[in-house]
Amino acid sequence: MATLPTLKPREVLHVLLRTGFYIHHQRGSHARLFHKERPELRVTIPIHSRDLPEKTLRRILRQADLTEKEFLKLFRGGTKPRYQQKT
Repeated sequence: MATLPTLKPREVLHVLLRTGFYIHHQRGSHARLFHKERPELRVTIPIHSRDLPEKTLRRILRQADLTEKEFLKLFRGGTKPRYQQKT
């Protein structure tokens, strides 16, 4: 398992927006993101001022169908992943 850095929710949100997600709606302090090309991908992110717990970040990545390596590459300025249609 790759070691995930301590991140704020807005930093994670920024990375997910670059991968093709968009904010569908926000209710209270939780934003709901949908993917433009893969409608089955839906992610909920808590928008708080404190750091995200590692377990929460891992669950967000699972919802987004991203590996930790892909996420870290994107976070550090890499290119966006190529999503393939699952059949």
